[in-house]
Amino acid sequence: MEADEDQAKGPTKDEHVGKDAGPGKEEIDSRSVYVGNVDYSVTPEELQAHFQECGTVNRVTILTDKMGNPKGFAYVEFLEADAVEAACLLEDTELKGRKIKVQPKRTNVPGMRQRGRGRGRGMGGYMMPMMPMMNPYMAMQFMGMPRGRGGRRGRGGRGGRGYSPY
Repeated sequence: MEADEDQAKGPTKDEHVGKDAGPGKEEIDSRSVYVGNVDYSVTPEELQAHFQECGTVNRVTILTDKMGNPKGFAYVEFLEADAVEAACLLEDTELKGRKIKVQPKRTNVPGMRQRGRGRGRGMGGYMMPMMPMMNPYMAMQFMGMPRGRGGRRGRGGRGGRGYSPY
């Protein structure tokens, strides 16, 4: 009787719901390949047929933009991880007259990008027409802008010249 009541309440605080329900993202990505330079008229069935010799194809995803037009690349997921190596051998094979690019799918790490925020924001906004033989930093000093990163938007925060502890 008590066991029935515990089941009716649902999972407790310590139980993880959905974590072990299926394969993880990394595991799925290890069984998938990226396919680039895909013709816009290719269907998922044609991609599946092209990669069928490598192993059992589980899913084909052709990415599209907001309007529903294909972006020109796709992902093919296999049932076996060994099929990825065989699929990579299909690099530079032709599919609908285009040489496709095949690479193992990489797993994105949240919060990591290729590059950082960059190096500064240039020399400021509006530039007045300069007199001959005047460098841009001299012109900025006449306008009351400090030298350095980002004009007034540098480390000051709001653009003021008052006290700033950072």
